[in-house]
Amino acid sequence: MNTNEQYDSAVKACEDIFLKKTKDYGTSWRVYRTISVVDQIYIKAKRIRTIQEKGEQKIGDDAVSEFKGILNYAVIGLIQLDLPGDEPEEVPVEEVERRYNAKIAIAKQLMQDKNHDYGEAWREMSQESFVDLILAKLLRIKSILKNQGITIISEGIDANFYDILNYAVFALILSGETV
Repeated sequence: MNTNEQYDSAVKACEDIFLKKTKDYGTSWRVYRTISVVDQIYIKAKRIRTIQEKGEQKIGDDAVSEFKGILNYAVIGLIQLDLPGDEPEEVPVEEVERRYNAKIAIAKQLMQDKNHDYGEAWREMSQESFVDLILAKLLRIKSILKNQGITIISEGIDANFYDILNYAVFALILSGETV
């Protein structure tokens, strides 16, 4: 498979989980503020890092399932940025799917553009680096939030969520290649 096919395959697995959970739970994630989405991603990335450092785990979910969760929470963060706070908490599954796919399309185009310029350097990176980059992006979002969303020269919250999403996809692609 080429990169685009691998990207689509990784995302499809995540989207399937996301939509099934939406059918089970509705859009309960609508109550999350941006900082809560950041913290949910942080918990997952921190767990992966701890497992990497200890070389063992006691809970069944593996790093792959955590990267899928990171990707889905990044999409939630991006969708939440678009929806005003007074928007209804319950969003129909069809609307959620449309918004999910719209965010993925933007992320995929960003990946393609960066791959053009960077020559798919991510293929030579470690899983540890993806986790560290995700954690760094989360710290950046926290700083932006402390500054009421204002940046002087840096990218905004959405750009960081897109990068987190793509790092999770890269980790999923590479974990599939090494299995």
